[in-house]
Amino acid sequence: MVAARQSTHYVCTACGASHHKWSGKCDACGAWNSLSEEVVTATPKGLKPGKSKGLELASLADAAEHPARSLTGSAELDRVLGGGLVAGSAILLGGDPGIGKSTLLLQAASVLASKGRNVLYVSGEESLAQIQLRSQRLGLSKAPLQLAAATSVRDILSSIDVKDAPDVVVIDSIQTMFVDSLDSAPGTVAQVRTSSHELIRAAKKRGFALLLVGHVTKDGQIAGPRVLEHMVDTVLYFEGDRGQHYRILRAVKNRFGATDEIGVFEMGDAGLKEVTNPSALFLHERDHPVSGAAVFAGMEGTRPLLIEIQALVSPSTMSTPRRATVGFDSNRLAMILAVLETRAGMRFADKEVFLNVAGGLKITEPAADVAASLALISALLDKPLPTQLVSFGEIGLTGEIRSVSRMDTRLKEAAALGFTRAVVPAGPKEKNIAAERVTHVDGLVKFMLES
Repeated sequence: MVAARQSTHYVCTACGASHHKWSGKCDACGAWNSLSEEVVTATPKGLKPGKSKGLELASLADAAEHPARSLTGSAELDRVLGGGLVAGSAILLGGDPGIGKSTLLLQAASVLASKGRNVLYVSGEESLAQIQLRSQRLGLSKAPLQLAAATSVRDILSSIDVKDAPDVVVIDSIQTMFVDSLDSAPGTVAQVRTSSHELIRAAKKRGFALLLVGHVTKDGQIAGPRVLEHMVDTVLYFEGDRGQHYRILRAVKNRFGATDEIGVFEMGDAGLKEVTNPSALFLHERDHPVSGAAVFAGMEGTRPLLIEIQALVSPSTMSTPRRATVGFDSNRLAMILAVLETRAGMRFADKEVFLNVAGGLKITEPAADVAASLALISALLDKPLPTQLVSFGEIGLTGEIRSVSRMDTRLKEAAALGFTRAVVPAGPKEKNIAAERVTHVDGLVKFMLES
């Protein structure tokens, strides 16, 4: 019998491309310092191929059953997942260290176990005593949850790849798992990819929901090969500033629900507590009107969300004034300032500009342009905006204000929270809000001068 040969390849963690020698830049995707060494066992040519079972073909007209879902007991988590856990699905949860990933999954697993579901929680980072101690602090010690401390994928598969497999399996974390047939250490590209493949294969075969915890790099991306995000059905990121109590769970990929959906939680001594009305949470400290503060009606997935955008404009003695943002795209701010100067005559060239999104949330949609512009104009003129005013709209380079999606949903959310006025582009009307229709940035300046 001919023995298999071993060779060393270098695999890009960003795109998965294989290289015969190491280099500082991946030739396939252009990423720098992304090549990781991997030992590959090559099967010699000339061996007889195995038997093939062929393919089972189906048509689009064939009736398909909707996948069964299990509610986790957390309305915010179920919203992000698209309505609960889908049987046979694989979910990847990433986030910064200490943000609350393990706490979130331990709480969800305990609730599912209390409802009679067979749930297995496997930890490769903590001992059983540490998990039990944390469960006591969270008040979950009485939940009939099955625990295990293991890192060997072979041992885990012997317990879950069986006929009476658990309904839900949690792996914390995938970077600690290893396959003994590979010579590389846990956490390497080969180990993460192979371990994930084996666990996902078992989940699809036995029909249990698999939740994988993934570490993130300093850039905020899940560590390991990017192919891991393609292998799973759902990718969730747990975001938030460790200096604040609020956490945001965001879906960036979901085959069974909407992407960019968010769930809001508050971290306390007893674990994570869901926030059912995040708009009121981000606006609860607006006691009196101040200059440089505007309320933006945004959309996160299918959920309307009201957020306060704060601006500060101060004189500068430097040749290049500072431009700083927190939770807002700095390139977007530079564009807005240029449009306000060129199209509306507002002077920011000799001013330092700071823009902040209250509550630690990050805004990426262009619909926040109007709210950011009103905050900047208010700060420059030192004139507060009306307290019950909400705004949204996209600004173009020519100064025009464009309509955005889901305008009616944004206005209904604002009306439900007591807002009575709105500065918006041309679009649908809301009977409970007096809407000021603006089509150009000149209208924003005029509105500030007349209000």
